[in-house]
Amino acid sequence: MEELTKVSTDVIELKFALDTFYLLICGALVMWMAAGFAMLEAGMVRSKNTTEILTKNISLYAIACIMYLLMGYNIMYVDNTAGGILPSLGGLIGSEADDATHSLESDFFFQVVFVATAMSIVSGAVAERMKLWAFLAFSVVLTGFIYPLQGFWTWGGGFLAKMGFSDFAGSGIVHMAGAAAALAGVLLLGARKGKYGKNGEVNPIPGSNMPLATLGTFILWMGWFGFNGGSQLMIADAQNASSVGKVFVNTNTAAAAGAVGALILNKLTWGKADLSMILNGALAGLVAITADPASPTPIIATLIGAAAGGLVVGSIVFLDKIKIDDPVGAISVHGVAGFFGLMIVPLSNADATVLMQLFGALVIFAWVFTASLLVWWALKMTMGIRVSEEDEFDGVDMSDCGVVAYPEFISVKG
Repeated sequence: MEELTKVSTDVIELKFALDTFYLLICGALVMWMAAGFAMLEAGMVRSKNTTEILTKNISLYAIACIMYLLMGYNIMYVDNTAGGILPSLGGLIGSEADDATHSLESDFFFQVVFVATAMSIVSGAVAERMKLWAFLAFSVVLTGFIYPLQGFWTWGGGFLAKMGFSDFAGSGIVHMAGAAAALAGVLLLGARKGKYGKNGEVNPIPGSNMPLATLGTFILWMGWFGFNGGSQLMIADAQNASSVGKVFVNTNTAAAAGAVGALILNKLTWGKADLSMILNGALAGLVAITADPASPTPIIATLIGAAAGGLVVGSIVFLDKIKIDDPVGAISVHGVAGFFGLMIVPLSNADATVLMQLFGALVIFAWVFTASLLVWWALKMTMGIRVSEEDEFDGVDMSDCGVVAYPEFISVKG
C-alpha cells in the first residue's frame, strides 16, 4: 500500500512539474511576441519614428509586468466571488492552492505576457503622433486595472464566465480589448498630418522597412503557438497532449489561410499582392482562431482563417474611408478579427451560443472602450496626448528619445 501511495504521489508530482514547465515555455514564447510587435510596428512606421515606437514597446512590456504583479493578477484571479462583477481589489499574486495543477508563479508569468500583448496592440494604432509619456501613463492604467477587471469577468470566473461566455485564448479578452483601448485613443488623437485630403482622399503613408515588418509577423506567428497552445494549461496526460497538438495545427493553418485569403482578395480587387495586407491577413487568421483553436477541425480552422484574412482587408479600407488612422492596421486585425473569432465559436463548439458570445463581446468592448476613453480624455486635458506639429513633421525620435534609428539617413548641417 505504501508503495502504491508513493507511486501515486510521484505521478502527481511529475504531472505538476511537466505542466509547470510547459506553461513556462509557452509563456516565454508569448513574451517573444513582444519582439514581434516591436519589429512589425518599427517596419510599418516611417524611419523618423522608429526609435520612439521601439521605446514604447519595451517600456510598455516592463510596465505591464510590474503593474500586473502589484495589482492586475490579484484583481483578475485572487479571492473573487464566483460569478461576481466587482473584484477583491487586493495586491500581489496570492498563494498557491492545494489542488493546483501547476505552480502559481508559472501561472502568473503566463498571464502577465497576455496583458502585455493587449497593451502592445495600442502602440501601433497611435503611432507617429502620440506623446511617449502620455502613452506610458495609459499603460499603467490599462495593465493594472482596465484589462484585469474584464479578465476577472471571464477567465477569473466572474459573471460572463458563469453565463457561458467562451474565449479559449483571448480573441476578445486580449485582442479585441486591446483594439477597443486603441480605438478610444485614436478617436481623441486624430489622424496623422497629411493622411487624409480635404476632399476625402486617402494618402498612403508607407512604412520604412517591410523586411522588418515581415520578420515581426513571423515572430508573432511563432509566439502564437505559446499563446494558444499554452492556454490548454496542461499537457502531462494523453488527452491534454492531443488537444495541444490540435491547437497547434489549427493555429498554424488559420494563419496560413489568413495570409492566402488576403493575398487573393488583394489580387482580385487591385491586381497587386500588397505585402502589408498579407501580413495583416496572417495575423487576423491567428486572432480569429484564438477564441477556440481546440474545437474546429483543421478544415474549419482553414475557413475561419481565410474569412478573417479577407475581413481584415475590407476593415482596413473601411476605417480609412471614415478617416480613422491606424498606421499598422491594429484595430482591424485585433478588433474586427477578434470579434469575428468570438462570434464563430458556436460553429464548432456546442457549448457556446451566438447570443452569449455577442453579449460577452459587447460587455468587454463597452467596458474597455469607455474606461480607456475616460483615461485618454483625462490625459489629454492634463498633460496632452498629441505631439506638436513641428515634432510630428520632424519625427518623434529626436523630440521624445534623442536618438534616431537610422543616423546614416540624417544630413548634418554646418
